[in-house]
This record gives sequence, C-alpha cells and structure tokens, in this order.
Amino acid sequence: MAAVQAEPKWLNLSAGVEQAIEYIDAAADGGARLVAFPETFLPGFPWWMWLNSVDWGEEFLSRYLSNALTADGPELRAIGYAARRKGIHVSIGFAERAGREVFMAQALIDGDGDIAVVRKAEPTGLERTVFSPSDGGLLIRDTEYGRVGVLGGADHLRSELRGRMHEQREQIHIAAWSGFTVYYGEGKEWGPELNTAASVRYAMDGATHVIAPVAVVPVAGWEVVDARRPDRRLLHGGGGVSRIFGPGGLELAPPLGEGEEGVIFADLDINRSLRPAPYSDRPASCRTPSGRITRREPAHT
Repeated sequence: MAAVQAEPKWLNLSAGVEQAIEYIDAAADGGARLVAFPETFLPGFPWWMWLNSVDWGEEFLSRYLSNALTADGPELRAIGYAARRKGIHVSIGFAERAGREVFMAQALIDGDGDIAVVRKAEPTGLERTVFSPSDGGLLIRDTEYGRVGVLGGADHLRSELRGRMHEQREQIHIAAWSGFTVYYGEGKEWGPELNTAASVRYAMDGATHVIAPVAVVPVAGWEVVDARRPDRRLLHGGGGVSRIFGPGGLELAPPLGEGEEGVIFADLDINRSLRPAPYSDRPASCRTPSGRITRREPAHT
C-alpha cells in the first residue's frame, strides 16, 4: 500500500489531474495495490481562509469554484481510467462542485475504475466559509485486499463518527489530511502532533491499518502578512508528513521529511502480521525491513 506526500497544483485542476495520474503510475510501478492521496488534493486545500483580506478571499473563492471537480466529470473519470489501466485502488480527496456549492469529497476507486464518492457532512468552522455541509454518509468498500474505509481531516476528532466507522470493521483505513500548517497565534494543538496522534489512535481503537497521506504546504506558496502589522506572518510551517501505521499504532514505513515530496510504501497483512516489503533496485529508493520510500524533488510552480 502507498501514501502520497506532495504539494498540490494549487488552483490548477488540469495540472493536478496530471500530477495525480503520475503518482498513481509511480505507486503501481512500485508494487502498491492501493494508493491514498491527501484531503482536497484537487485542487488543493483553501488555505486563504486564514488570510486577513476579504478581497483576497473573494478572488480565491471564484478561482477555487472554477477548479473544483464534478463527481461525474471528465477529470475524475480520467483518474478512474488510470486506476483501471494500472489495476490499482485509489483514494483521493477533492473539492466537488455542484451548482454554486462546493463540498469536501472523498473518492474510492477500485482496480476496475469504478468510483464511489462521499461528501464530508460537517466541515469545520473556517471550512464552512468555503464548503457546504451535506447529509454525509460512510465510505467503506470491500476489496480483494480487505475492507477499506476513508475519512478526511478533522472527522478523525469526532468520536461518534469514529465509532460508526469502527463498527464497520475496517481492515484498512485511509486518514486523509489536507496538510499541517499553523495560523499565527494558534498553539501546537493544531499542528502535526495532534493529527498524527489521531491517526495512531484510530489504528489502535479500530484495530486497523491506517494509511495517512498528507499534502505539502510550502510557506512560500501561502505566506502572507497581516496588513496591520507588516512584520507578522499569518501562516507558518511546511506541511507533512505522511505515515502508515499498523493496528497497534506501530509505524510500518520510514516517513519522508517535512516538506519532501514522494510516496511511502508498506506491505500490509490484514491478519495483522507484516510481510517484508518487496525488494526494489530503483535508484531513488530507500528500504527498511518494514517499508520503503521514494523521493522526488519538489516541483516549482
């Protein structure tokens, strides 16, 4: 199984779809039968919500809407075709456009390219300035590799939702995170420590493997200062890191460094035993008995 850690192609849907397909190919060529992408990877999470300018927000919202996907549109079909071509299951988070509304959506795509989509029921406070709530639902699919479910971001902090998911007896859970940055003035409670701990707790409470993909969020991409105080940054932190955990919370693959882009791999045994990762002699790889990673240089856009 594989988890992607990468910077989205911000507000550029066509480039983002091409990027996603490249990662699908790389994961499949690396031996993965399931690859997971971060929350709202297409077209990227709307970090401008933390900016202090109403004008900027209006500009970004219009661009975000025009770069969001439709559930039955050609972009998601192209990703489904890539999954079928490689015979790999794909989990990907995206912004779903429906009329003038945008929803936080997750898609699970099987190796035949069949697509199932669920919308996040309760976006968090700031997320509701961009995304609409929905009637929700659970996204869990039976596959030849086990029972797979997915949740996005802060849904992992909702005890009642975690309980409903655990009742479904997942064997593989995808905890999709949008990225870890910190708004000026907020404490570490919203940093990677809490979110990684949430993934570990989910693995332990649900007795399930957890694949936790995370987007890279470079400061250079969203660094804006408060207009009232030119020396004050509103955002800081680079995002990351993606992880893969076993049912007891044991980390199964060495993580990439914060801000690095690439894919991490681990072989999962749904009977809760770990098989060694297959040997690969690809030059850009690093292997351990429990997992491996591939790296690539961050794209500059």
